Amino acid sequence: MKAGFFPGQGSQSVGMGKQFYDEFTVFRQTIEEASDSLGMNLKGLLFEGPESELTLTENAQPAILAVSTGCFRVAEMELGLKTEINLGHSLGEYSALVACEAIPFGNAISWVQSRGQAMQKAVPIGEGTMSAVIGAEDLQVETWCKEATLLAAEARKSQGTALSVPCSVECANFNAPGQIVVSGSVDAIEALEKLIQGLGIRGVMVKRLSVSAPFHSSLMKPARSVMESIFKEALNQGQLTPLQTSYIPNRTAIKTSEMGLIFPLLAEQVDHSVLWKQSVETLMISQCSVAFEFGPGKVLQGLAKRIAKGKEVKFETYPIFDLETLKAAEGVIRQ
Repeated sequence: MKAGFFPGQGSQSVGMGKQFYDEFTVFRQTIEEASDSLGMNLKGLLFEGPESELTLTENAQPAILAVSTGCFRVAEMELGLKTEINLGHSLGEYSALVACEAIPFGNAISWVQSRGQAMQKAVPIGEGTMSAVIGAEDLQVETWCKEATLLAAEARKSQGTALSVPCSVECANFNAPGQIVVSGSVDAIEALEKLIQGLGIRGVMVKRLSVSAPFHSSLMKPARSVMESIFKEALNQGQLTPLQTSYIPNRTAIKTSEMGLIFPLLAEQVDHSVLWKQSVETLMISQCSVAFEFGPGKVLQGLAKRIAKGKEVKFETYPIFDLETLKAAEGVIRQ
């Protein structure tokens, strides 16, 4: 069984997809279709930047979706690659569902732009953030989040701190064993960082991430409401079709082909944890031995190696985003 992996926000960079754009008509057509849907010059943003514009959430999300879909289409046409199951990390779930032919590409591009705008607006700038916790177990981090939330709430009360968002820190991404991203209000994140540093556990560290909002936390509830409204209208207009391949949702980490779950789970994903580690583990027990990562970078390949480490399974991931990686993937597919 062959799987398709699709990366999320953070993997973007100026110049991504340039080799495929120059070489393959289907990739150029994908970027042009995305530009038409967005009403903007996506090619210019991708290849000329500036990086400050590309990294804006409302631009990065459709840009990554377009490049990932273009890479997938190139692999289909040039290598005859057919994936039997698809999954994506956060934003990448939209790319995966386009690959499954469940949602139209043009609609997905518009939706993720709206998603990015809604997520950015959900929390005032400077009041929410995210950190990566390295070297700890899932349950440990969940416990520390609860403790840090209480500590920060007590500090707010005693100091009279005024923030417009609730005090909270939660697990946002279960990326791999010993790699969890937490998300929440700035004061709760700071309390968590101090708590972990104070414990002084060997091999455990916490690092603040350079992000503009507390993604995949309960603070994103306003953005979820926006997406629910968009999906309700899309459903009324019949912009959803049966899946041609299975997918594994971020919310459940359970393989499914049920069309009716797509929109509710995509909406819930906005303010709930991404279960990436659990999703890849689902692949492994489904006798899937190879995945191809479509899009910029090799982040998901690296996570897959960590997830597979120590397990009695054979699981390899191959990126496809330029001519060199396309040729390497061809050798695997032709075996």
